[in-house]
Amino acid sequence: MDGRLIISYVEQAVFFILGLVALGLELWAFVDCARHRPNAFEATGKRTKTFWLALTGGSALVGVISLFGSGGGLFSTLGLFGLAAVVAASVYLADVRPAVKDAGRGGSRNMGPYGPW
Repeated sequence: MDGRLIISYVEQAVFFILGLVALGLELWAFVDCARHRPNAFEATGKRTKTFWLALTGGSALVGVISLFGSGGGLFSTLGLFGLAAVVAASVYLADVRPAVKDAGRGGSRNMGPYGPW
């Protein structure tokens, strides 16, 4: 086999694995957003549940398109929309999810900067 052909297969496998990881992240954000109550979003001041469902659902759709699409251009895993989808899901998981999850338990009345006190 030609060395360039092996490198091409390895490159395709790496991009496919990156696409799977990105899609998993986006689906996790969407499913987690769907399971929280709408008033928890409003109580924390993190926009509305509808906004976050649309954003995480759109990112999951872009993830599916980038994974099973034609493989290049704007919708590839590392293309413009693919990266924006990963960023949107990551913002939800890093910022919105902890606040909404905490609001579902009754807020953080007895929480210090390093945990409960």
